[in-house]
Amino acid sequence: MQSVGQENRPYKEVDLVELNIIDSHIHLDWYRPDEQKMIINEMESYGVEALITVSANLLSTNKNLKISAHHPSIHPAIGFHPEQNLPEELEVNQLLNLIKENRDDIVAIGEVGLPYYLRREDATIELAPYQQLLEIFIKKAKLIEKPIILHAIYEDADLACDLLEKHSVEKAHFHWFRGERKVTERLKDNGYFISVTPDILYEPEIRDLVGRYPLSLMMVETDGPWAFKGPFENKLTHPKMIHDIVEQIAAIKQYDLKETYEVLLENTKSFYRI
Repeated sequence: MQSVGQENRPYKEVDLVELNIIDSHIHLDWYRPDEQKMIINEMESYGVEALITVSANLLSTNKNLKISAHHPSIHPAIGFHPEQNLPEELEVNQLLNLIKENRDDIVAIGEVGLPYYLRREDATIELAPYQQLLEIFIKKAKLIEKPIILHAIYEDADLACDLLEKHSVEKAHFHWFRGERKVTERLKDNGYFISVTPDILYEPEIRDLVGRYPLSLMMVETDGPWAFKGPFENKLTHPKMIHDIVEQIAAIKQYDLKETYEVLLENTKSFYRI
């Protein structure tokens, strides 16, 4: 069992490929073409059954749709990442049209949410327009009966829950979630999923969250190409890192490792209907 901060081999090698995984949140279109090719070619070797590749805007969406069209194990989601300037109305309408046109090919709407970090950088940014945009995507997810992938952390998660509850949306995935205990309990009570990133190896906040959140409402992700610290310092973020995440989850919750793999895999396949 790899311990936190261990420097050798920050991932599992081929001896664990029979314990399959799914990266429930990756920005595959943000990798360089050669990196995309490498990741796709190495998926089978590392037991990666599938990738859920989320979109950040219209350009990102088109790239992800193109990639996924050639690889059945790569499943796209369409959305607008909130940590950027608001889109023009034309782009929003184009995204909504693409969601409609590709309803059978996408697995979710995402990544969408609220601009937590952007507002920390610029306190003059108004939140209301972002909430209105998020509500548009939530209503669309409800209409087409697809899950929604959320970027909503700390107090923003409460605001997102308000909108989800308003429209009776049950299938919500809060990726890379951070939040106070009260907010965490609200997510749990609503049956919303969270996903765990490689920083479980060195972030006490995430290890505590994993200890408190039900495995039955959990998935695993890399959020690649986001770079991580600890044993992943200066390493390209790769779905194979998920093997380390699963191992840490099992250790923290004191669950059988194989069973932990199986539950996380089934959670993701069932949630995204893949």
